[in-house]
Order: sequence, then C-alpha cells, then structure tokens
Amino acid sequence: MRKIAIVLALAVFAFDQLVKYWVTGPMGIDYPGAELNVLPIFTLRFVQNFGVSLGLLQAGSDTARWALVAMTALIATGVAVWIRRETQKPELIGLGLVLGGALGNIVDRIRFGYVVDYADLHVFGYSLFMVFNLADAAISIGVVILLIRALFTREPKTDVPVEKANA
Repeated sequence: MRKIAIVLALAVFAFDQLVKYWVTGPMGIDYPGAELNVLPIFTLRFVQNFGVSLGLLQAGSDTARWALVAMTALIATGVAVWIRRETQKPELIGLGLVLGGALGNIVDRIRFGYVVDYADLHVFGYSLFMVFNLADAAISIGVVILLIRALFTREPKTDVPVEKANA
C-alpha cells in the first residue's frame, strides 16, 4: 500500500522537473520578466523564488539558501518516515504529493539557488495566487488532503487501555 505514496512522489517530482525544463528550455521563459500568455486567465511567467510559500523565509544569502535546503530536506525526511508508518490510502496519497513536491523544489534550490515558479492564474488582471509551480500545487493539495482527513474522517483510536475500576 505504501508503494502508492512512493510512486506518486516520484511521478510528481519527475513531472515537476520536466515542466520546469520545458518552460525554461524549449519555451524560452528563462529570465525574470519573461512571460507567455497561454489563456486569458493563465500566463507562463518566470519567477525566481528565493523563499518558500507566499514569499516567506527569503534566502537572501548563500548561508540562508543552504539552511532552507536543510530545513526542507528535514521536513521531506519526516514525510518519508510518516509514509513508512501510514496505512490509510488517502493519507498516503497526500503524503506522496507533499514528498514529490518537496523534492522538486529542493532540487531547484540546490541547482539554481532558487525555486523556478512559472504558473500565474489571474482574472481581470488580478492574480488568484502568487506565481507557483507544479511542486507547490502538489504540496498544497497534499496538505489539504491530510488536513481534511485529520479533522473530519479519522476514527478515534480504540486500542487505548481502559483503567481498572476501583476494587
């Protein structure tokens, strides 16, 4: 059952790296400010993300960059350990999405010093989100799955020992 998480993580990682290559390579959207309007609500736009989600924890120095790599690698390791212990399929799917996305962004940060973001969804000139990538989307969807399962569907543990009655 855990194989689903590993296969999903590897698929997300591979597809994320492939799309980033396609956007920055053959599409030529490979420098800050480069963009291609694909649909009225979707633009491919090159952004160098030196931070994490929502622009938090900006890595303004080489030391900060490697600290961010270490922190995200530690989180990814924690997710991998969770996968080994998890038995529920929905949680394994969520964890696989999170792990694959984390690995994709870690590789970018190691290779370039930043994460390549390219997807810009917008309506009437207003961006719905910050520019993001497939790895970011996978992480977000995975976290939502895990939160929904944790808050609304998990069964309470029934193997808790019951205290003996007073004699």
